[in-house]
Amino acid sequence: MSVFKDWTLFEKCWLAVFTVINLYLFVALDDTFLGLIVSLTGMMCVVLVAKGKIANYYFGIIQTGLYAYIAYGYGLYGEVMLNGLFYFPLQFVGIYLWSRHTVKSDARGEDVVVHSLSKAGWMWTIAGFAVGFTAYALILQEIGGRNVWVDSATTVLSVIAQLLMLKRFTEQWLVWIMVNVLSIVLWLTTLMTQGGNDFAMLVMWSAFLVNSVYGYINWRRIGNQQGMEAA
Repeated sequence: MSVFKDWTLFEKCWLAVFTVINLYLFVALDDTFLGLIVSLTGMMCVVLVAKGKIANYYFGIIQTGLYAYIAYGYGLYGEVMLNGLFYFPLQFVGIYLWSRHTVKSDARGEDVVVHSLSKAGWMWTIAGFAVGFTAYALILQEIGGRNVWVDSATTVLSVIAQLLMLKRFTEQWLVWIMVNVLSIVLWLTTLMTQGGNDFAMLVMWSAFLVNSVYGYINWRRIGNQQGMEAA
């Protein structure tokens, strides 16, 4: 079954616009080929997550591995460890977990079953972030990382969002919105202070931000259709 079966006009236009922008940056500003691949596969990954499709993980395998390599060159060690040691192996875990919790329909094909986070779940999530953010920033500072507080915030929030994603919680998207905003700030600051031509990273995170807002709206809609419950 094609992953493009039930794509809306918005989804097609969204992907086309950011693809064209990436190709322009690659040609006009001498952007890196790896940056182009990371951005394109990353966009395919997140739009498929927003649609609740397992196929997102196959693009995620490529994106996370190459992104870790690029981030290493800029000394963003939090991003390196997050993507290389956390995101990359969890793509395979996600394929396994999501494949066990899907529902099929004639209109949308195969969707993942989604949940809503309870109040207790939110309390644990916020407490985990507070502890993890402080501890990880100090670790990054010790190993000579750059922009350690923003790097730590994006890393810890990303871990939380990824775990919520694996468990299929709709509120993952609210965390992803924060991750994407901070990541735009991180890469903008890094490229301005260190130089470099990986502008595709800014385009990618901007695309992720748009998608995260859409993802939240779409998962709420999917959840309402499924009779979503808090867990």
